[in-house]
Amino acid sequence: MKLPEQAVLLRIFIGESDKKDGKPLYEQIVLKARDMNLAGATVIRGILGFGADSRLHSSKLLELSQDLPMVIEVVDTKENIDRLMPFIDENVTEGLVTLEDIRVIKYRHS
Repeated sequence: MKLPEQAVLLRIFIGESDKKDGKPLYEQIVLKARDMNLAGATVIRGILGFGADSRLHSSKLLELSQDLPMVIEVVDTKENIDRLMPFIDENVTEGLVTLEDIRVIKYRHS
């Protein structure tokens, strides 16, 4: 797949305990992006964070360590990200979703 120099970064901030159909939401988002043949997706697990409710989520606090912050990043063209957005709108009921224009320097597979 060739990715143009101008692309879009979709970033989704959710909690580790967020689910869809009994499975982790972050996993379902990545699988959906792959099923739609998007260029790439990565899940990053945070060690500390807070959101709109200002509740602290930390790997240091045992009682909160099951709901650590998760960030899903998806990169592709605006058109392809737009095709994914209905799934995101329907399934991300709490969290933060951002979009930003990016410049792709390299996108290669050996």
